[in-house]
Amino acid sequence: MNNSIRAQYERFGARNYYERCGATYRNPHEPVIRRVLGEAVLTWRLDVHDVLDLACGSGEATLALRDLGAERITGIDAYTASAFQERTGQLAESMTFDQIAAGSLAGRRYSLIVCSFALHLVEPSRLPRLAMQLSTVGNALLILSPHKRPIIKPEWGWHLDGELVRERVRARCYRPMTEPAR
Repeated sequence: MNNSIRAQYERFGARNYYERCGATYRNPHEPVIRRVLGEAVLTWRLDVHDVLDLACGSGEATLALRDLGAERITGIDAYTASAFQERTGQLAESMTFDQIAAGSLAGRRYSLIVCSFALHLVEPSRLPRLAMQLSTVGNALLILSPHKRPIIKPEWGWHLDGELVRERVRARCYRPMTEPAR
């Protein structure tokens, strides 16, 4: 039996997988996530003073961002809060992508939103509203993904600043449409 995360997604569905395994989740790509985050912060001169680690998992991005000098990091994940707390020592807020798409982050502001290995799991029909909501609370959006997905379209409030690919991990940096393209 294949116990890879992808096989578990296929067997249970992504949501059921995280409901079942969220407390013990670990991203097997953590070393490359760490390297790609470091390169992305330097390449795009990302401001890490107030970061939202969206779908924070067990804290892979948070731990890397701390090492990169992040001053304040807010973790949000509806399924892996205990794994995140165990590894990072901080609490994660429990919010789903649907809640965020409905405006649950209204009134907040982050210098950077990082979503590592999660946004490609959002149903394509739900992605536009989520992206639009995120564009109202973030100065930059950094998506790490093992796929070409998701592609965030300009009509959803973001323009692509750049992309890099390392060891089959894609990092895409987006800026809100309210800022001029660089």
